[in-house]
Amino acid sequence: MRYKNFFIPTLKETPSDAEVVSHQLMMRAGMIRKLAAGIYTYMPLGLRSIRKFEQIVREEMNQAGAIELLMPGVQPAELWIESKRWAQYGKELLRFKDRKDNEFCLAPTHEEVITDIARRELRSYRQMPVNFYQIQTKFRDEIRPRFGLMRGREFIMKDAYSFDLDSTAADLSYDKMFQAYMRIFERCGLNFRAVEADTGSIGGSASHEFMVLASSGEDAIVSCSCCRYAANTEKAEGIRQPSGSAAGTQPLTKVATPGKKSIAEVADFLNLPQSSTIKSLVLSNGEGSFVMAMVRGDHELNELKLKNYLGWDDIQMATDEEVERFTGSPPGFLGPVGLMEGLQVIADYMVEPLQNAVIGTNETDQHYTGANPGRDFQLSQLADIRLVGAGDPCPRCAEGTLEIWRGIEVGHVFKLGTKYSSALQATYLDKDGKDQVIFMGCYGIGIGRTVAAAIEQNHDENGIIWPLPLAPFHCSIVVINAQKDEAALATAQALHDRLEAVGVEVLLDDRDERPGFKFKDHDLIGIPLRIVVGGKHLADNKVEFKQRAGGDMQLLTPDQAFEAVVTAVTAACGGKSS
Repeated sequence: MRYKNFFIPTLKETPSDAEVVSHQLMMRAGMIRKLAAGIYTYMPLGLRSIRKFEQIVREEMNQAGAIELLMPGVQPAELWIESKRWAQYGKELLRFKDRKDNEFCLAPTHEEVITDIARRELRSYRQMPVNFYQIQTKFRDEIRPRFGLMRGREFIMKDAYSFDLDSTAADLSYDKMFQAYMRIFERCGLNFRAVEADTGSIGGSASHEFMVLASSGEDAIVSCSCCRYAANTEKAEGIRQPSGSAAGTQPLTKVATPGKKSIAEVADFLNLPQSSTIKSLVLSNGEGSFVMAMVRGDHELNELKLKNYLGWDDIQMATDEEVERFTGSPPGFLGPVGLMEGLQVIADYMVEPLQNAVIGTNETDQHYTGANPGRDFQLSQLADIRLVGAGDPCPRCAEGTLEIWRGIEVGHVFKLGTKYSSALQATYLDKDGKDQVIFMGCYGIGIGRTVAAAIEQNHDENGIIWPLPLAPFHCSIVVINAQKDEAALATAQALHDRLEAVGVEVLLDDRDERPGFKFKDHDLIGIPLRIVVGGKHLADNKVEFKQRAGGDMQLLTPDQAFEAVVTAVTAACGGKSS
């Protein structure tokens, strides 16, 4: 492909609304253009990378036995009402009526539609297992779309759905998809982790997120320094510590702490470490139920863990008025002693071994020192309800400690079980002719989001550094003085034709521009391999060869440059043009 025959509208300046690196560079490289908030046009260069990733996904889905279909982007309300998500999904679900006043929505996901297909088409145990997938546009009306393709309202997604006879078979389908996802992101050349995660609004019994590691990632994840354990911090497990010895306990003593409300203020005032304090918080489900949660002072409450432990649909901090109703004190002085009846109290595992701790008295400007669980207050309910931290012991192995990373979620797999099949009555006839509920799994990958995450992980001050499998072109050939140096243009064209003949995708820059201008464009758009033809080196039958990811420039003959490019592409892409 000649540059002059393609369309790459690069920008010198970064758009003012582009906040993260991938958004900035995709706009500047002419890969995307904004139409409305969270809605983008994929320009020719960007679409090439999108299609590259889609091809990798298709190959691995097909290899894993999944079957491609395509479902509508417009869905009737009736299906969502059946699954009970019409009201639950909230304002992200873009709803509208047709001319006959029938209610519809733009699809944010396809569990309802695929389950409707299953209940109509999968009637016998002989038809399963089966796994359907699609690559299709979704729409979620995000309250604050931002970061370009990282959090848009309209986006391309690969979603797959497995259907099995029972939970054991469903586990096998889940594992098959998990391994397919591992291969997909490995083929893309990305540094990623598969982490245990919460199932969220999709539901189900278990899930894993696939996270591309990047300093700009919105999500914090943990992984063990020794074993393969990894989890989203919302899901990561804290372990139970043995209780302390009763020897050396101090008496419970009330001390004045005027105006000291925060853990940091109280610990500093008493000249104690924050780890010797207990933080007490009152939370509500918004429907009249309340709980006091206790964590060690240097730890943070994990509201999601607490919500799941309680089985609540929602969780929020109680208002000051609600706190005073149960404790008689404003926030800042709360503790587990002398509470009104009816307030459930749950403590984190790490509270149990504390000795001589500091707690609130439920009196303004007062705290207790020398508080000991079991003696001064009872821990009737213990649970893992804190956010884990770097250096915590691994919950899976005895040797490892947890490390904290930043990650960008690009894929998510779920064990759905019978959540949707039960709600929509998707059943099959077993060997004995009896109706049984189908077991399901679902598996999503953000197509545009993964391409953007690759940029977040691979860039420098000059622009994008594409992993070869996702690059819009594998190699660029820059011709010096293309309009006047016929020999240089002929050599470049010959290299271009030879490379394309063996499946290498080449962008031949034949523009009438200064070399420095061209080099800046090629650094910006990030094509992994570059050959420069022309100037004094061509007289010696040499061209310049350089990799965008680093390394010194090499002077090679055209034949050697050809071999260098083919070797690099074959190693990264397995001989495939993707």
